[in-house]
Amino acid sequence: MVLREIGYLTKKELVDSNCYPSEERFNKGLVVIIECTEEIPCNPCEAACKFKAIKIGKPITNVPILDEDLCIGCGVCIAKCPGLAIFVIDKTYSDNEGLISFPYEYLPLPLIGSIVKAVNREGKVVSSGKVIKVLNNKSLDRTPVVTIAVPKEKLDEVRGIEKLESKDSK
Repeated sequence: MVLREIGYLTKKELVDSNCYPSEERFNKGLVVIIECTEEIPCNPCEAACKFKAIKIGKPITNVPILDEDLCIGCGVCIAKCPGLAIFVIDKTYSDNEGLISFPYEYLPLPLIGSIVKAVNREGKVVSSGKVIKVLNNKSLDRTPVVTIAVPKEKLDEVRGIEKLESKDSK
Protein backbone atom coordinates (compact mmCIF):
# COMPACT_ATOMS: atom_id res chain seq x y z
CA MET A 1 0.00 0.00 0.00
CA VAL A 2 1.38 3.41 -0.90
CA LEU A 3 1.07 6.32 1.51
CA ARG A 4 0.03 9.48 -0.23
CA GLU A 5 2.01 12.69 -0.02
CA ILE A 6 -0.65 14.16 2.25
CA GLY A 7 0.48 11.76 5.00
CA TYR A 8 -2.59 9.57 5.36
CA LEU A 9 -4.91 7.51 3.22
CA THR A 10 -8.21 8.92 2.05
CA LYS A 11 -11.42 6.95 2.49
CA LYS A 12 -11.45 6.25 -1.27
CA GLU A 13 -7.93 4.81 -1.09
CA LEU A 14 -8.90 2.64 1.89
CA VAL A 15 -11.98 1.35 0.06
CA ASP A 16 -9.99 0.75 -3.15
CA SER A 17 -7.36 -1.25 -1.24
CA ASN A 18 -9.96 -3.44 0.53
CA CYS A 19 -9.07 -1.92 3.92
CA TYR A 20 -12.52 -0.51 4.61
CA PRO A 21 -15.55 -2.56 5.66
CA SER A 22 -18.55 -2.69 3.34
CA GLU A 23 -21.71 -0.71 4.08
CA GLU A 24 -23.44 -4.07 4.50
CA ARG A 25 -21.02 -4.89 7.33
CA PHE A 26 -21.42 -1.43 8.90
CA ASN A 27 -25.17 -2.08 9.05
CA LYS A 28 -24.55 -5.07 11.36
CA GLY A 29 -22.99 -2.92 14.13
CA LEU A 30 -19.51 -2.53 15.58
CA VAL A 31 -16.68 -3.17 13.13
CA VAL A 32 -12.95 -2.48 13.01
CA ILE A 33 -11.33 -0.13 10.54
CA ILE A 34 -7.61 -0.69 9.99
CA GLU A 35 -5.83 2.31 8.48
CA CYS A 36 -2.36 0.76 8.53
CA THR A 37 -0.11 1.67 5.64
CA GLU A 38 3.19 0.46 7.02
CA GLU A 39 4.81 -2.56 5.43
CA ILE A 40 7.02 -3.21 8.45
CA PRO A 41 7.44 -6.27 10.69
CA CYS A 42 4.43 -5.83 12.95
CA ASN A 43 1.55 -8.08 13.96
CA PRO A 44 0.15 -7.18 17.43
CA CYS A 45 -3.31 -6.64 15.92
CA GLU A 46 -3.36 -10.14 14.43
CA ALA A 47 -2.15 -11.65 17.72
CA ALA A 48 -4.74 -9.66 19.74
CA CYS A 49 -7.76 -10.82 17.74
CA LYS A 50 -9.12 -13.99 19.32
CA PHE A 51 -11.68 -14.21 16.50
CA LYS A 52 -8.91 -14.34 13.86
CA ALA A 53 -10.55 -11.47 11.96
CA ILE A 54 -7.23 -9.71 11.30
CA LYS A 55 -4.78 -11.43 9.00
CA ILE A 56 -1.19 -10.47 8.29
CA GLY A 57 0.27 -13.86 7.50
CA LYS A 58 3.68 -14.22 5.91
CA PRO A 59 5.72 -12.25 5.42
CA ILE A 60 5.14 -10.37 8.66
CA THR A 61 5.56 -7.13 6.68
CA ASN A 62 2.14 -7.58 5.02
CA VAL A 63 -0.44 -4.88 5.69
CA PRO A 64 -3.24 -6.23 7.93
CA ILE A 65 -6.47 -7.30 6.24
CA LEU A 66 -9.80 -7.50 8.06
CA ASP A 67 -12.15 -10.43 7.54
CA GLU A 68 -15.33 -8.46 8.20
CA ASP A 69 -17.38 -11.64 8.57
CA LEU A 70 -15.29 -12.67 11.59
CA CYS A 71 -14.99 -9.23 13.21
CA ILE A 72 -17.38 -8.54 16.09
CA GLY A 73 -15.97 -5.06 16.77
CA CYS A 74 -14.71 -5.90 20.28
CA GLY A 75 -11.87 -3.37 19.88
CA VAL A 76 -9.15 -5.35 21.65
CA CYS A 77 -6.88 -4.59 18.70
CA ILE A 78 -7.19 -0.78 19.09
CA ALA A 79 -4.78 -0.46 22.01
CA LYS A 80 -2.45 -3.16 20.67
CA CYS A 81 -1.60 -1.26 17.47
CA PRO A 82 1.66 0.66 18.02
CA GLY A 83 0.82 2.81 14.99
CA LEU A 84 -2.54 3.99 16.44
CA ALA A 85 -4.12 2.94 13.15
CA ILE A 86 -7.13 0.92 14.30
CA PHE A 87 -10.60 2.25 15.08
CA VAL A 88 -14.00 0.75 15.81
CA ILE A 89 -17.08 2.32 14.26
CA ASP A 90 -20.73 1.69 15.08
CA LYS A 91 -23.08 3.23 12.53
CA THR A 92 -26.08 1.60 14.25
CA TYR A 93 -25.80 3.56 17.53
CA SER A 94 -28.78 5.84 16.82
CA ASP A 95 -30.68 7.40 13.94
CA ASN A 96 -28.48 10.52 13.91
CA GLU A 97 -25.24 9.52 15.61
CA GLY A 98 -22.62 6.84 15.37
CA LEU A 99 -19.77 5.82 17.65
CA ILE A 100 -16.06 5.81 17.02
CA SER A 101 -13.51 4.28 19.38
CA PHE A 102 -9.84 5.21 19.11
CA PRO A 103 -6.59 5.16 21.10
CA TYR A 104 -5.90 8.27 23.19
CA GLU A 105 -2.40 8.69 24.61
CA TYR A 106 -2.69 12.03 26.40
CA LEU A 107 -3.51 13.26 29.87
CA PRO A 108 -5.90 14.26 31.14
CA LEU A 109 -8.33 11.65 29.88
CA PRO A 110 -11.72 12.98 28.81
CA LEU A 111 -14.62 12.49 31.19
CA ILE A 112 -17.66 10.42 30.23
CA GLY A 113 -20.46 12.76 29.18
CA SER A 114 -18.16 15.63 28.24
CA ILE A 115 -18.36 17.37 24.89
CA VAL A 116 -15.08 17.28 22.95
CA LYS A 117 -13.73 18.56 19.64
CA ALA A 118 -13.59 15.66 17.18
CA VAL A 119 -10.70 15.80 14.69
CA ASN A 120 -10.02 14.22 11.31
CA ARG A 121 -6.88 12.45 10.07
CA GLU A 122 -5.13 15.83 9.71
CA GLY A 123 -5.95 16.86 13.27
CA LYS A 124 -8.47 19.47 12.13
CA VAL A 125 -11.68 19.88 14.11
CA VAL A 126 -14.63 18.61 12.02
CA SER A 127 -17.35 18.15 14.63
CA SER A 128 -18.16 18.06 18.28
CA GLY A 129 -18.58 14.71 19.99
CA LYS A 130 -19.85 13.38 23.29
CA VAL A 131 -17.64 11.02 25.29
CA ILE A 132 -19.55 7.77 25.81
CA LYS A 133 -16.84 5.51 27.22
CA VAL A 134 -13.21 5.64 28.37
CA LEU A 135 -11.43 2.31 28.83
CA ASN A 136 -8.14 2.39 30.67
CA ASN A 137 -7.54 -1.01 32.21
CA LYS A 138 -4.33 -3.02 32.58
CA SER A 139 -5.06 -5.22 29.57
CA LEU A 140 -4.82 -2.16 27.30
CA ASP A 141 -1.12 -1.80 28.15
CA ARG A 142 -1.39 1.88 29.12
CA THR A 143 -3.18 2.93 25.94
CA PRO A 144 -6.65 4.20 26.86
CA VAL A 145 -9.45 3.74 24.34
CA VAL A 146 -12.01 6.54 24.06
CA THR A 147 -15.43 6.19 22.44
CA ILE A 148 -17.35 9.25 21.29
CA ALA A 149 -20.70 9.81 19.60
CA VAL A 150 -20.63 12.05 16.53
CA PRO A 151 -23.10 12.86 13.76
CA LYS A 152 -23.31 9.90 11.37
CA GLU A 153 -22.19 11.99 8.42
CA LYS A 154 -18.87 12.64 10.21
CA LEU A 155 -18.01 9.01 11.06
CA ASP A 156 -15.84 8.52 7.99
CA GLU A 157 -13.83 11.64 8.89
CA VAL A 158 -13.41 11.61 12.67
CA ARG A 159 -10.34 9.77 13.94
CA GLY A 160 -9.75 11.28 17.38
CA ILE A 161 -10.25 14.29 19.61
CA GLU A 162 -8.32 17.44 20.23
CA LYS A 163 -5.89 17.13 23.16
CA LEU A 164 -7.52 18.35 26.33
CA GLU A 165 -5.96 21.09 28.44
CA SER A 166 -4.69 19.97 31.82
CA LYS A 167 -5.75 21.99 34.85
CA ASP A 168 -2.07 22.70 35.55
CA SER A 169 -1.53 24.34 32.14
CA LYS A 170 -4.20 26.97 32.61
